[in-house]
Amino acid sequence: MQLDHLVINTGLGMDAAAALFTNLGFQLTPRGHHSLGSINHLMMDPVSYLELVGVPANGKQRQEVLDSPLGLSGLVFCSEDAEATFARLTTAGLAPQEPILLERPVTIDGEARVARFHNVRMTAAEFPAGRVYFCQHLTPDLVWRNEWLSHPNGFRGIAGMTVRSPDPEGEAARYAALTEGPARRDGDSWRIDEAGFALRIEHGSSAFVSATLVFEDLARLAGLAKASPETEWQSQGARAGVLTIPSLAVTLHCRAA
Repeated sequence: MQLDHLVINTGLGMDAAAALFTNLGFQLTPRGHHSLGSINHLMMDPVSYLELVGVPANGKQRQEVLDSPLGLSGLVFCSEDAEATFARLTTAGLAPQEPILLERPVTIDGEARVARFHNVRMTAAEFPAGRVYFCQHLTPDLVWRNEWLSHPNGFRGIAGMTVRSPDPEGEAARYAALTEGPARRDGDSWRIDEAGFALRIEHGSSAFVSATLVFEDLARLAGLAKASPETEWQSQGARAGVLTIPSLAVTLHCRAA
């Protein structure tokens, strides 16, 4: 199981969300415009990223983004071959949707290029907490750029995500089949740990609850979060804290590397 990225849905509020995350010390990539009618900004680390996604105020609007709740709405794993991933998931008894191509224009060193992706999406019937899919990057050199990897707040990566389900054991079994990672009981919850990413599944109404991010240290982030009227910061010592963004219903557990 290798995480590709997590998605935060901003709906029609991309401008405000992008400004908020910039003010929190994240470096955002330039705004992207997907062929399916969505817009995005990325916050990159060397192997994955946090994505803000939304829809433009005018023109084509991606329906699945409009239908998704604000906040953490997408959990995306890596695929080296979307067709092979589709076949594996089908053989495992899951019901993936047919692979779909997605692209968006990017400008690199003043040159217009096209970033392309081949995605395999799962259905809400199997994974009701949020959008779950696999992404094959056909042009990774247009996504992972050295100039986008440095963040003023010291952001270094994504360490985990918490999912709620009315049937944690059954949900854990489906995620284990999805990721080919063993699920283990952890008190009243279940965990799947692999490749530096921990997926925790706990009891409750179906939802993506929170994500865990890693920073060089928390001093810069904590100061920026405390200074913002749009965020709440709860310190858990020098090396951990919880960042809450009420307008987006986002909870981010933050820890120092």
